Amino acid sequence: MRTLIFIIIGLAILGVALGISRPRWRAHVALGFIAVWLAVSVVNLGMGLAAGYALAEELLVHLFLFGVPALVAVWAWRKYRALRS
Repeated sequence: MRTLIFIIIGLAILGVALGISRPRWRAHVALGFIAVWLAVSVVNLGMGLAAGYALAEELLVHLFLFGVPALVAVWAWRKYRALRS
């Protein structure tokens, strides 16, 4: 359940960031989100490791925690990059 909540929060943050940004900057915002979301995911991975979980257990979960919102951000980047041209 925590994994799903984390993914939904990531998607919500991406949606808000794209929604409040100017249309010209949305492609850049999507790329910036990926960098920020990677940092958040790494911190969350570190917290899981500090709580005693094994790296092998955490990596699979964090593949989804980072990957799903990042893939949506890549899709948004491609969409808004195409609109700029």
